[in-house]
Amino acid sequence: MSALGRVVRSGVGRRRVPTVVIVLATLMTTAASILAGSLLAASSRPFDTAFARQHGAHLTVRYADGAASDDRLAATAGSAGVADSAGPFRTTTITPRSPGMAARPGGGPGPESGPPLSLPELPLTVVGRDRPADGVDDLVLTSGRWAARPGEIVLAGGSGGFPGPGLRLDFPDLPGRPALTVVGTARSVTGSADGWVTPGQLAALTPPGRDGGRQMLYRFTGADTAGQVAAGHRAVTAGLPAKAVSGTQSWLTVRRSAERDTALYVPFLVAFGTLGLVMSVLIVGNVVAATVGAGTRRIGILKAIGFTPAQVVRAYVGQALLPAAAGTALGVLVGHLLALPVLAEAAEAYRTAGLGVEPWIDAAVVAGVLGLTAVTAWASAARAGRLRTVEALSVGRTPRPGRGRWAARAAARLPVSRPVGLGLARPFARPGRALAMCVAIVFGATAVTFTVGLGSSLQRIMAAREHADADVVVDVREFGERASGPREPAREADAPAPPAGGRAAEAGALRAITAQPGTRTYYSESTGRASLAGISGSVAVVGFTGDASWGGYAMVSGRWLGGPGEAVVPTGLLTTTGKRVGDGLTVNGRTGDVTLRIVGEVLDPRHDGMQVFTDTATLTTAVPDLVPAAHNIALKSGTSRESYIEALDKDLRPLGLAARPGGPDGGSEMVVTLNVLSGFLTLMLVAVAALGVLNSVVLDTRERIRELGTHKALGMTPRQTIALVLTSVVVTGLIGGALGVPLGVALHGWIVPAMGEGAGLRLPGSVLSVYGAPELALLGLGGLLIATAGALLPAGWAARTRTAVALRTE
Repeated sequence: MSALGRVVRSGVGRRRVPTVVIVLATLMTTAASILAGSLLAASSRPFDTAFARQHGAHLTVRYADGAASDDRLAATAGSAGVADSAGPFRTTTITPRSPGMAARPGGGPGPESGPPLSLPELPLTVVGRDRPADGVDDLVLTSGRWAARPGEIVLAGGSGGFPGPGLRLDFPDLPGRPALTVVGTARSVTGSADGWVTPGQLAALTPPGRDGGRQMLYRFTGADTAGQVAAGHRAVTAGLPAKAVSGTQSWLTVRRSAERDTALYVPFLVAFGTLGLVMSVLIVGNVVAATVGAGTRRIGILKAIGFTPAQVVRAYVGQALLPAAAGTALGVLVGHLLALPVLAEAAEAYRTAGLGVEPWIDAAVVAGVLGLTAVTAWASAARAGRLRTVEALSVGRTPRPGRGRWAARAAARLPVSRPVGLGLARPFARPGRALAMCVAIVFGATAVTFTVGLGSSLQRIMAAREHADADVVVDVREFGERASGPREPAREADAPAPPAGGRAAEAGALRAITAQPGTRTYYSESTGRASLAGISGSVAVVGFTGDASWGGYAMVSGRWLGGPGEAVVPTGLLTTTGKRVGDGLTVNGRTGDVTLRIVGEVLDPRHDGMQVFTDTATLTTAVPDLVPAAHNIALKSGTSRESYIEALDKDLRPLGLAARPGGPDGGSEMVVTLNVLSGFLTLMLVAVAALGVLNSVVLDTRERIRELGTHKALGMTPRQTIALVLTSVVVTGLIGGALGVPLGVALHGWIVPAMGEGAGLRLPGSVLSVYGAPELALLGLGGLLIATAGALLPAGWAARTRTAVALRTE
């Protein structure tokens, strides 16, 4: 090994605290950066690859029936900016019924040899296409074959929970009572429809007087932004009647929906990665600069025995790069382990497999972290190369006399003990080192403040999602599920209507609730499915009887329902349909249409935000088969919930119903993952900050060891020595906490809305305003706790140092 290598190895082994600090700083930075980079790559690669392979449609337009002839619509393919098109295809919305199919062990339909599946009755947007590939939005068959003759249908993969090929769908509400057999399932990368039949078959599926219109699929020469897609929309609809378009869907909306789950993680991981990167740079710079300052005599010796200035600089850079390389290697391992559950969720969202950390991400992160470490260490070690040999040999470790004397005189006038006064003045003797320590504490306090706010915001989002402010809940839907016998599990809003006995039970439950003396108020909710013009697939509709404004619905904008004909919808539906508060919204039900006025935007991420909340009476004409779901009860003040439930159950038990306490059912897996990730990264940041303090205090204590020996010789006890060292970081800790808290609040106010936007949500002020004055005061003391934790070990070492040893130390 060369002489330079021995110097590097010796320095790394001798300075254990700086080594550990650099290892942890680079570990945390690498792990967070790999997590963020992997999710950024996963958020675009699977969808964009599939979109390019299937020639996905940048814009799907549904034209109203009679708005223009087929030739006129086909001519829109020649509009400016259109690269390719397909259509026009005839389309309609239908609600099939299944007579029942037995489930095979593999999950698909089979012969009538078991209990029939009670499939949900969901509206389907069906398009007439004679082949799966038309140059735009090429469909990929996932099972079975394409519909080649009348009486056959191909369903979109997963549409409505239908099992797959072999299922028979009846349409008793249509003339001639047509029936279709599912012969295959296909996947549209742009979600252009829920099912496809032959063009001739579509005419028999169109209800009298209700023609769904025509569908055109467009690809543009440029569609990377919403503005480009909007420009393409204006170009293809120019010259058509004002009401020719009944619905549109941009590929950007579809991609955003596919990327929603992983996009939620990216902002806060980027924030932690940036915090870690900046802190890593500062820590490495501080450690190397402090090492150079503490090793001035050693630098002089190295130069005296023949080391050139460049070799001395390389020696100190190497002492930083070795632990940085070890920390980076560990960070790659930790980053991969943390990425596994998050990328598994991404693979499920994209309906793909094999998502992992790309090798180029590892290479880029490792090169970036080590490169920044080398540059920072070189800049800090440059002073070592400039020191003159004689000057370096003649300088000891004690700071220049006179530094901080004004602070010492000021502290002496304070009404505190002498050791405490000396400790309070210590940071002013080394202002540069105190500043570096303060910056580390600021980052630690910022991370803690942000994580506390993130956890509180996520809890409020989950509370808003559950709408669980009711004291007592009676689940009427459960009766219908028991009375209807075995069936395939359905989603919350997909359950079929209960039998007549269920309706009687519902009425009996209302009488029992009203009769209870502890009932303050209540509202009932019913659920169903419907469709919206121009949007493929069905949406959940929730009808309320009574005032549900107190039920935990967090309003983003507008107001709550005030009467029939009004609707409140989540952000996802507004984004998908292009609607705003105050616009009209037409709901296509099984037996008719109903037009509602949107009066408010509510926070609700369920069903991808595709829900409509309105008055039950408003939906009776369009969705007559709403499923009674639950009665939500608020109790009078002072009423015992346990006693109320016990009394109510006596009346509900003969009806086959039961009451339960209200409140959230449980936490989301996504929220748990976010909390675990943020907690882990925060602990690492706090640990790095505390070790940064430890490193600074160790160097400061060793530099002033003779001064400590003098104090001990004059009678300073070990406890007073500990007090001196701990109080030397008090001012720095308080300042760091005072600066870190507002930075953490600002980071929370930036990252959490960005996370909501990534999930397709706009967050109300109630979710963002999570900090109160007591919490902020406690968080402000966090800087002091970090500083104290970092100074405990060197304080104990200083207290145990013998007086004679301290006085003999150079």
